[in-house]
Amino acid sequence: MISPTDLPDVIPVFPLPGALLLPRARLPLHLFEPRYLAMMDDVLKTSNRLIGMVQPYDGPDGGGKLHRIGCAGKVTAFSETEDGRYMITLSGASRFRIEEEVEGFTPYRRCKVNWSGFDRDLGSVEKDPDFDRPGFMDALGRYLTENGLSTDWESLGEAEDELLINSLSMLCPFEPEDKQALLEAPSLTTRRETLMTLIEFALRGGSGEEVMQ
Repeated sequence: MISPTDLPDVIPVFPLPGALLLPRARLPLHLFEPRYLAMMDDVLKTSNRLIGMVQPYDGPDGGGKLHRIGCAGKVTAFSETEDGRYMITLSGASRFRIEEEVEGFTPYRRCKVNWSGFDRDLGSVEKDPDFDRPGFMDALGRYLTENGLSTDWESLGEAEDELLINSLSMLCPFEPEDKQALLEAPSLTTRRETLMTLIEFALRGGSGEEVMQ
């Protein structure tokens, strides 16, 4: 478990549209671009092994901007293929707020970040006391059916509130801006409310065409 003293002021960031990482959740990634292979080599030399996942977007000038809030994950598993690619797993540690991008000689992007305001991310598993699980699961079933998706209902039924809500937030094929809204939700309850709103919007004919991560 990561403590506040383990959180550095500057971290490497991986801008990946639609890829959402949340605290205490796991995100598998396939690294193959040379700049991210270099990033991984450098991360493995650090004591914290943190990578910041951030949603990119196009700014007014067309440049690759970054949303201010992202989530850092610790590399907790990795394997290297014969042709030099990495298959890694990030375990969500804490969200952060980008203060500025750091110029340097690395081929990947790095940012100075602030961890304040996200204390609950380093705490215990969150609960959602007002969670109407039967109603939520009914809406989820209709959403998955309409999108031609399937899931392991037995595992979902047994999952704790946080694992269920965060896993679905990460896996459901929402637009990147919707994923950002789920990331920025201040509590598990507000994330569940946002998730339910997105599911209900899709059931009313909203768009949800992206491929699952």
